[in-house]
Amino acid sequence: MTFGAPSHRIESQLIAAARILEVDAEFIHLPGVIICSFGDNDTMTSETHFVKCSGGLALGNLHKVHLIYRSVVHDEVSARKATQQLDDLLTAKPLYPVWFRCLLSLSLSVLICPLAFGGSFLDMWIAGGGACVLCFLQLRVATKSAMYANVFEITTAMLMSFTARGLSSIRSQIFCYEAMSSAGIIGILPGYLILTSSLELASKNIVCGSVKMVYALIYTLFLGFGLQIGSDLYLLFDPTARHHLATLAAKLSTATTLIGTFASDNATDDIVDGCYRPTSFPWFLQPFPWWTQFLIVPIFSILSSLGNLQPWKSKQLPVMVIISCASYASNKIANHYIFNRSDVVSAIGAFTVGLLGNIYSRKMGGTAFTSMVTGVLFLVPSGLSQAGGISADGSGVDVGSAMIAVTIGITVGLFMSQALVYMFGSRKNAAVFSF
Repeated sequence: MTFGAPSHRIESQLIAAARILEVDAEFIHLPGVIICSFGDNDTMTSETHFVKCSGGLALGNLHKVHLIYRSVVHDEVSARKATQQLDDLLTAKPLYPVWFRCLLSLSLSVLICPLAFGGSFLDMWIAGGGACVLCFLQLRVATKSAMYANVFEITTAMLMSFTARGLSSIRSQIFCYEAMSSAGIIGILPGYLILTSSLELASKNIVCGSVKMVYALIYTLFLGFGLQIGSDLYLLFDPTARHHLATLAAKLSTATTLIGTFASDNATDDIVDGCYRPTSFPWFLQPFPWWTQFLIVPIFSILSSLGNLQPWKSKQLPVMVIISCASYASNKIANHYIFNRSDVVSAIGAFTVGLLGNIYSRKMGGTAFTSMVTGVLFLVPSGLSQAGGISADGSGVDVGSAMIAVTIGITVGLFMSQALVYMFGSRKNAAVFSF
């Protein structure tokens, strides 16, 4: 649980370990808590322990914990030695230092800005700088102050939105608000929560799955409201920017029917992905050409895996990158043929991830869950970009509805892939999603 294990398998793994160790025990898992009851047949008494734990995702350590568990279950290592190995893992320092993780966060926002939100070369560095500050606050300030940790997401979203709105209000319109604000908060999107809650719902663990799913949606609403408050706060100090935005919105919503031949000089024709991009602008203020995706997607997948504390020298890293690239490719192709349906597009991407992850687990003996994480985390920002971006126009509720569509799509896609693998697989056991 400290390293972000998917809770849909925790109970069954604990019961299997207790059976191997010949311990009479029962376990109940609730979000953040495991209740362990140890019975004594001689005295007819039982002893109950509550284990509370909350932690982040650490793919490398999670894989090591699974290997230790498997070695104990298969009688390869004694329980005493395995306990010592687990203690060493818990007390060990994080795989990467804070400065390197801040650098990774900067790089991820720099790459996702042009990839998913149509940002320019100039926009992506502003988004990256905001993400770097956000990561530092998350790792250094929020962990030390319980009071600030409660409002961390809202305040950082407000700060990012305020800065992005201020820069986008410059008269020359060289900055894009939607691209900078959306890419800047990509590091705190609840993509991992959506993955684990989907897996729990798939394995009929309704309590944990529904609690996490609802929390992920409410969390996204917080981010949406934070972005909206930050934007409105700047417009309060700059009435001319508010008037300009209202005029632009009125132009975009106006529909005119013309018959005959005409030449348009309307500035709204130069708006690409919600950003003002006239052809007269130089290359560093234009969207990236389509062929850059072949470079950005693999690099983003590698850095995203490292950001989730996956060791650089590991056999699973290439598998993660391949699955993540396949996830993005299927998403992109689906979006080309299916318009304005982020739920269906996300379902196709999640189906690809689930299928490849389970095939890798069954045919090559790897761990499906850790290999799937990067691919599913990639689906969240790309799915939200198809739904109109993270920054809501007029209401933070719009972000919540977009997130619901993406969440449903990812959940259904993972369900379908699991059903397909189950039908054609040889191991028809009750454990959903091999880990």
